[in-house]
Amino acid sequence: IFRETLSKRGVRVITGLGKYFRQMDKNRNGFLSQAAFKEALKVFHLEMPEGDFESLWLILDDSKSDKVDYGEFTHAIFGEMNEYRKAFVRKAYMKLDFNKTGSVPMVDVRKCYCAK
Repeated sequence: IFRETLSKRGVRVITGLGKYFRQMDKNRNGFLSQAAFKEALKVFHLEMPEGDFESLWLILDDSKSDKVDYGEFTHAIFGEMNEYRKAFVRKAYMKLDFNKTGSVPMVDVRKCYCAK
């Protein structure tokens, strides 16, 4: 049900949630507590009955750490990328990793990409 609600609301809600999660993540560890996650859903008008929230939390917090990261959240909502998107990401990464080191420093990303 939650996945259907998000798909109806669109990409803006997902990206907005991502931005909100990063703002709430004061210690910059990439994780949100259950209370912070619940508050984020409330801000974006994605409230749900407590039983449904508990079920969602069990799915998102599969490591049982009492926290969830945005990557786990988006993976749970969207699932795996299809092969076309994976190939596109690999192709973009290969262009960014022009030294073929297996990692891309931010300096190299800045040379190839402008967010403006």
